[in-house]
Amino acid sequence: MFINRDKEIARLHQALANEKAQLIIVYGRRRCGKSTLLRSVLPKNAIYFSADLRETSLQIGALAKQIDTLLPGFSKPIYPDWETILKSLNLALKARTTLCLDEFPYLVKNNPELPSVIQKIIDEQGHDNFNLILCGSSQQMMYGLALEGASPLYGRSDEIIRIKPMAVNHLREYLNISSLETIKEFGVWGGVPRYWEIRKQSNNFEEAIRYHVLDQYGILYEEPERLFSDEMRTSVQAFSVLSLIGAGCHRISEIAGRLGKPTTQLSRLLGFLTDLGYIRREIPFGESVRSTKKSLYKIEDPFLHFYFTFLVPNKSKLEFGLIDQVLMDISRNYDKYLSGLWEELCRSAVPYLECQGNRFNPASRWWGNGIDGKTMEIDMIAESTDKRILLVGEVKWSDKVSFNEIKKLLDRKCANLPIIGNKRFVKAIFLKEKPTITLPEVFVFVPDDILSVML
Repeated sequence: MFINRDKEIARLHQALANEKAQLIIVYGRRRCGKSTLLRSVLPKNAIYFSADLRETSLQIGALAKQIDTLLPGFSKPIYPDWETILKSLNLALKARTTLCLDEFPYLVKNNPELPSVIQKIIDEQGHDNFNLILCGSSQQMMYGLALEGASPLYGRSDEIIRIKPMAVNHLREYLNISSLETIKEFGVWGGVPRYWEIRKQSNNFEEAIRYHVLDQYGILYEEPERLFSDEMRTSVQAFSVLSLIGAGCHRISEIAGRLGKPTTQLSRLLGFLTDLGYIRREIPFGESVRSTKKSLYKIEDPFLHFYFTFLVPNKSKLEFGLIDQVLMDISRNYDKYLSGLWEELCRSAVPYLECQGNRFNPASRWWGNGIDGKTMEIDMIAESTDKRILLVGEVKWSDKVSFNEIKKLLDRKCANLPIIGNKRFVKAIFLKEKPTITLPEVFVFVPDDILSVML
């Protein structure tokens, strides 16, 4: 079942229809559906080759045999290098086609000169008869190939498409479930299509977690190691950092202290994990990204968040097969865990919501000292696009909430907020379920409202 990716599909179709032969870079984290997307877009006469870790000569031979399906007899000669086979393909073709080299980083790993070979072919117009698509899961390498000035392919790509995890509303469509159930499921599977496929193999949520995630033979039991292996030589430090964040260490000073390292040694790794989309840096509303010292680090990817919150602390139990004990722990604490995800979903939805005819910029949390000098925290603040209004919100994920109590709490926080200036407030409350009583001066949003606008 193929869902969405409409923008990516449209851009690929447009590129492949161009009169000029194209160089297209497609990259993104593993299991996000890059290969499925490409196979759905490639024309029938395309040559699709998925690389592996074999020696270069074996890879070239395997590609030649794949080309045989389009050009019978092409694999009879022995091609000594990449330049020879690519130029020979161009000469042998009688009409434009597309060559897709999937898992391209494997080819570069065995032959670091390959990007320079492709550069030469492009510069000499040696691929006039075929579009070239380079696809890979090593985000760092693929980004470097296309966007770093020192790369041989820099400035030569016609399309660079990063395949990101999908939005939460598409999971609702895929599993055909309610908005409430979707958020519950999204807390484990996130926006990764392959995880959705794995989930769909089971009859229910708990069964899927038990069989595929908590069981030591489950397909996702060691998933973080596989993800990190795409991007770095050793995953030890990344695994350690995510374990600490999952355990509640959110400041760089806390993480560094627990690891016994200076903070300066962690800045690069934290930036790297942020670029990959595994963690995010959170700063209070109104603070400067460059100058603030109030940064917090949170796990961005829902599956990794779930894994490092519930699996890593319980690995010993799981190795002994005590899955029921771990499931019980998850059941007791899952709503608390989901509250953070619900907050982030609500903040992400704010630019697509409308309150009193106003539109707002992306929302953030705020924490610091209130007017009374005491520390306080507000779940959500966003500035209107005309900069005259602040949307201030409380976010709750609980079955038993008092709307009036939340409203009073929000009123107190607004009155104590030191960053108002001359702006007026719009107040909003984000709840798990619609309350029986509401007030006209407070906007109320529930999962149906949030998922309906999430892109």
